[in-house]
Amino acid sequence: MNTSTKWIASAVTAVAIFLGSNVNAQTATSNPGDIWRLGVGVEAGVPTGNRSDFSKFELGGTARLQYDTRSNISLMLTSGYYNMFAKEQTVGTVKVSPDNVGIVPVKAGIKAFATSNIYFSGEVGAGFETNYAKNTKLIVSPGLGYANAGGLDIGLRYENFSGQSDNYGLVGLRVAYGFKL
Repeated sequence: MNTSTKWIASAVTAVAIFLGSNVNAQTATSNPGDIWRLGVGVEAGVPTGNRSDFSKFELGGTARLQYDTRSNISLMLTSGYYNMFAKEQTVGTVKVSPDNVGIVPVKAGIKAFATSNIYFSGEVGAGFETNYAKNTKLIVSPGLGYANAGGLDIGLRYENFSGQSDNYGLVGLRVAYGFKL
């Protein structure tokens, strides 16, 4: 990820935090028992950066533990598995099918609710590649989404993986259901 992209991702996250801290409180946290949630989601995305040369599609699943504060801010811990499906390559006259890229993300972040249902999010963490060099990548992930008190959570985000001179990303959509704990 180049320097200007890092600055843009950081700026979007900072704006989301600033805007979120100056708006109405989330209504889903009105009862003391509604503070903790566990969300289970399905992820689909399109790889970006140098990974887009090798993959056209990402699919995965995540679990997210969420703590709803008494304001419009929620804190999150997210982990799961992403699989970037490799596309067939031609090397000279030979067709090659490379391995898929697997990543285990471990991220912490916030959701800042602009309304009772619309939120901005920002997460940072580590991504552990499960094949090839098995590198660990820094993850930075700004996003926005819709969540309701019934547990539905739909989020769109840009996720960047950087480190070891191999930087790439994805634009992803997460559809999840959150259970009150």
